[in-house]
Amino acid sequence: MSDPRPVLDDLRAESEELDQLVSGLSAREWAAETPAPGWTVAHQIAHLAWTDRAALLAATDTDAFAAQIEEAAAAPDTYIDDAAQAGAVLLPSELMARWRAGREELQRLLRAAPDGTRFPWYGPPMSPAGVATGRIMETWAHGKDVADTLGVVREPTDRLRHVVRIGVRARDFAYLVHGLRPPEEEFRVELTAASGEVWAHGPEDAAQRVTGSAVDFCLLVTQRAHRSDVDVHADGPDADEWLDIAQAFAGPPGEGRAPGTPSDGTDGPR
Repeated sequence: MSDPRPVLDDLRAESEELDQLVSGLSAREWAAETPAPGWTVAHQIAHLAWTDRAALLAATDTDAFAAQIEEAAAAPDTYIDDAAQAGAVLLPSELMARWRAGREELQRLLRAAPDGTRFPWYGPPMSPAGVATGRIMETWAHGKDVADTLGVVREPTDRLRHVVRIGVRARDFAYLVHGLRPPEEEFRVELTAASGEVWAHGPEDAAQRVTGSAVDFCLLVTQRAHRSDVDVHADGPDADEWLDIAQAFAGPPGEGRAPGTPSDGTDGPR
């Protein structure tokens, strides 16, 4: 993934799909509670806008970004919520303008970055393609919360291959943030996309394997569904443990969703 342009194209498409979903909302819909406790639709979009700005800061002012990391470390339980709240109080038109401007500025910066560039982040440093992959993951996951709140069923696209990829690559990080030692051996991950294509990662002869639905794997690693509610299966004790702790996002472990929480957008929490 040395050429970031394909993943940046997918990031733009994912963002535009969510933009179309929220651009015509009423004030009441902006204030609707989403499945994330305490977060309205406005909080979800504010978080995406804030994270785009954080990525821009990481790429343009490493000292300022390092200071931001220190602020986050000093208030790990409230930092993200406080940032989302600061954006959620804006008028919807102002919030949308901020989100659109930030994500387009990030597009320009990542497309212009020289080969070999790596940017600091809350986890390991990332390439331009890695930054874009992370933004797709977050945009899809927070867009899922918004769609569930509005009762909208989104058709899965092949853009989810990026969420699968970052979920697989974040395997060891998930162990570490839980205070656990990652397994030494790689797993084989084989997931079937909505199109019927199989997305595979890891050695074919790996002793431990994860198989199932690509969409459900994405729900699991973004913690939008409980493991008991997804069609994802482990073969091997370490792979089984991973599915209990998997996360595709940086930062401390999330609480995830309770078992039985609807995740199809038809009867989700409001």
